[in-house]
Amino acid sequence: MENEIDDFREKITPEKAQKMLKDEGMNVTLEEAKEILHFLRKLANIAVLKYLDKK
Repeated sequence: MENEIDDFREKITPEKAQKMLKDEGMNVTLEEAKEILHFLRKLANIAVLKYLDKK
């Protein structure tokens, strides 16, 4: 499943995520922004799989 997530083109770059979080008052490093995006992609993938599995 991890490779499936990495195959998708990133629509939000770590730099853009870092700026978005900074604009909301949350200062994170570029590495932290990258990890946050990775986690959110995994979470979204799991949510979609669970939704499709229920049908």
